[in-house]
Amino acid sequence: MASSSPDAPRLVAEPVPGDNALAVTVSELAGRLKRVVENEFGFVRLRGEISGWKRAVSGHAYLALKDEGAVIDGVMWKGQVNLLQFQPQDGIEVVAAGKLTTYPGRSKYQIVIERMELAGAGALMALLDKLRQKLAGEGLFDRERKVRLPFMPRVIGVVTSPTGAVIRDILHRLEDRCPTHVVVWPVKVQGEGSAQEVASAVRGFDAMPADGPVPRPDLVIVARGGGSIEDLWSFNEEVVVRAVADCSIPIISAVGHETDTTLCDHAADLRAPTPTAAAELAVPVLADLRYQIESHAARTGRCARRYVERGRERLDALVRVLPKRDQLLGPQRQRVDDASARLDRGLERRVVQARGQLDRLGGALRPAVLQRELARAREQLESIWRLVDSLNPNKVLERGYARVTGRAGDTLLSAAAAKGAGAVTIHFADGSVDAKVERGGGRAYPDKKPEQPSLL
Repeated sequence: MASSSPDAPRLVAEPVPGDNALAVTVSELAGRLKRVVENEFGFVRLRGEISGWKRAVSGHAYLALKDEGAVIDGVMWKGQVNLLQFQPQDGIEVVAAGKLTTYPGRSKYQIVIERMELAGAGALMALLDKLRQKLAGEGLFDRERKVRLPFMPRVIGVVTSPTGAVIRDILHRLEDRCPTHVVVWPVKVQGEGSAQEVASAVRGFDAMPADGPVPRPDLVIVARGGGSIEDLWSFNEEVVVRAVADCSIPIISAVGHETDTTLCDHAADLRAPTPTAAAELAVPVLADLRYQIESHAARTGRCARRYVERGRERLDALVRVLPKRDQLLGPQRQRVDDASARLDRGLERRVVQARGQLDRLGGALRPAVLQRELARAREQLESIWRLVDSLNPNKVLERGYARVTGRAGDTLLSAAAAKGAGAVTIHFADGSVDAKVERGGGRAYPDKKPEQPSLL
């Protein structure tokens, strides 16, 4: 039997007499809680340490703010994240301003952050030190990465504000020391977007072609006047430090006054205490160079004259110890005289010998001797000619002989040769006759000798 007590448990929810608390849905309760929280607290500022910082693909950021006793979730929309003046990191103490609300989907309350700042200089220095350790661990500040500055750059690029006193100081100091071509890349050096502009300028100088319409700098100066750590914070941003460290052009960092130090100074190839000092470090003094060149020229001239003078002194010393000319040439002169006398005598003997030989040869050329030799030579020639004439084959023909030749004009010496030739020519003393040779085997007159002349 069911109990009549209003507090007794029941299987099915039923209205209880005297109970005016109607049942509400979870969404209705969550909505009431959301309105109460937002109306009660509204806009608040919270101080706490960042924990679990995460940026979604959408660009929104999610985090938690905590202290020693409590934790509250937070969300920061993309537009507000892009306006931050620093890069949030876990462990950094900040002051976040925004509206307190609830998130019914997870039954939790959270703060929608509209603005977030570092909680004082201590937090700022902690963030700076944390970023410094991170970049140093990557080797961006190592001495081995730094390069030497050019002795006399032809073009200097300056990254700074175009309206401040910094660029005027740099130009005036360069003009006083050594006039140089300067290319200024104007940027904001403080405030929203300044870090991105400085980094883009450094990368822009580095990307310039060597033969482009604007000359590529041989040296870059990143400069800014003095200020508080907040004013110089753009030069501590990671994007600027990485751009300076990655630049292939030598860079001088001249940010702030002598006591100011930024991470850009550590990444640069050289740090200058002031922008004016950067100009002094960039170029030598032209007047000093001229004086140095003139001094070198004078020293070179003195050394050359001293060398000549010492050479002359050594030459004079050698001349004094050398023997006199007559002492050196006396024996040679004497040998020349002896040779000249022997030559005269030799020529005289040679002339006498030649004259005697000429006389002997001239005697052999007298007319009587020549006539005898000529007659003897003529007799020898006539004897040889008679012999040659007697050997002439045509002479034999006058004695009744004949000479038989073939078609080619060659003399036939046998009957077999005549038969082989077929047609022959018979030569007599008074002419020649063509004949045809029959190929019969017997003789024409076998019992008597032929009365015709023999064939040659």
